[in-house]
Amino acid sequence: MPRWKHKKIAKDRIHKLFEEASKAALQDDIDLADRYVTLARKIGMKYNISIPSEYRRRICKTCYSYLFPGKTCYVRINKGKLVTKCLKCKTINRYVISKKDVDKNG
Repeated sequence: MPRWKHKKIAKDRIHKLFEEASKAALQDDIDLADRYVTLARKIGMKYNISIPSEYRRRICKTCYSYLFPGKTCYVRINKGKLVTKCLKCKTINRYVISKKDVDKNG
């Protein structure tokens, strides 16, 4: 099988794992959501695929846990930045909000 097919399958699996992590977090199974994130990261590392930015923002940069607003993190918007605080490791992650992001989401 060609290498590009492996990468496409890996991207699909990463997408599916993040969907499952979201479902698990909705059902208060945070440990399972964290496991799905770990598997997605391992697949990305094995096939040299970067995780898309919409999913990357759902992972804590320090402890790699799944960030679910209200349960595993706090989310605030402050001076044009999206600020998330992980409740496991207390790390604060900041992301710049561009006008393009605002137009997409609302």
